[in-house]
Amino acid sequence: MMRRCVLKIVNWHLGFKTSSFSLVDCSTSGYGKCHGLTGDHLHGLIPRTYATSCAKLSEDPLHTNSVSDMLIDSFGRMHTYLRISLTERCNLRCQYCMPAEGVELTPSPKLLTQNEIVRLASLFVSSGVDKIRLTGGEPTVRKDIEEICLQLSNLKGLNTLAMTTNGIALKRKLPKLKECGLTSLNISLDTLVPAKFEFMTRRKGHERVMESINAAIDCGYNPVKVNCVVMRGFNDDEICDFIELTRDKPINIRFIEFMPFDGNVWNVKKLVPYSEMLDRVSKKFTELKRLQDHPTDTAKNFKIDGHLGTVSFITSMTEHFCAGCNRLRLLADGNFKVCLFGPSEVSLRDPLRSGADEPELREIIGAAVKRKKASHAGMFDIAKTANRPMIHIGG
Repeated sequence: MMRRCVLKIVNWHLGFKTSSFSLVDCSTSGYGKCHGLTGDHLHGLIPRTYATSCAKLSEDPLHTNSVSDMLIDSFGRMHTYLRISLTERCNLRCQYCMPAEGVELTPSPKLLTQNEIVRLASLFVSSGVDKIRLTGGEPTVRKDIEEICLQLSNLKGLNTLAMTTNGIALKRKLPKLKECGLTSLNISLDTLVPAKFEFMTRRKGHERVMESINAAIDCGYNPVKVNCVVMRGFNDDEICDFIELTRDKPINIRFIEFMPFDGNVWNVKKLVPYSEMLDRVSKKFTELKRLQDHPTDTAKNFKIDGHLGTVSFITSMTEHFCAGCNRLRLLADGNFKVCLFGPSEVSLRDPLRSGADEPELREIIGAAVKRKKASHAGMFDIAKTANRPMIHIGG
């Protein structure tokens, strides 16, 4: 049974343009016995339920949507994961995300409304997208975040509704967000030292982020993913301290290579490559073992014997994962972006507001997806290419 499961994934990864794919139910032989293909990687057959209290979240259901040609690029990659930026606003000012002088925000009338977000998301889900991640800016500053989650979670065919947040306002909003269908969480935290946090984010709030991480665990999110952008001379001395968080808690700590965006003063000297991080970790944690990654994973995943959580490395700069990319981005202003590092964008807001019908929107989306390149240009060329600040694109 395990062999059937893996072969189906591999066939999809190689770019076979099948209209749909499915994974066999491994629950009869033990849900966790597919050699690392668990959680986000392998959807179980348990119907999704939303609890009104902080009980343990159920597993994601099996992917059943067919994938439209609209979502398949010229290299056979099927794009079933949509990241939606809900706002350009943020309650922090992280140095790698926003320039010190701030950014010019898009006027509110030019941002997507709740109805427009849901309408476009519905179009993507009906075409085969089964995972949506809400980003920003900071998504929790949007006043209608709960209603957006509720409407998106009710889209037929959507298996995972995730959110990336800085955690500042998350704790008080989390019970309601979970009730409205939020199934997965990534919380950004780049240091365990409050003074460093204030320096990096230009704001206070370290304790509130730590409280949000613990609240997410109490609410049954498993794992709670913690994103840490590693920068030489700032927090690279904390890598092993972060890993200690995984010892007794269901935390997936995700070390992210420092990436260039407009205004973040990227320098290769600040980059701590995956190979160096892994070397440091393996020397201290000798029981570190590699897990089998899903073909569309952005992370290289590891487990340490005796630790409840896991460790991951996102190697966008030194070992890119473009060949398995299944991600698309809808920005807060309605622009559609097929690659995080590519400058090309196309507006979906304008045709939507001009009365474009569903076939017309599908044609615009499909044409943009077909233009997606095989891989990004490489870190040095990316650093020289005009692109938006990260706060505009969405984390």
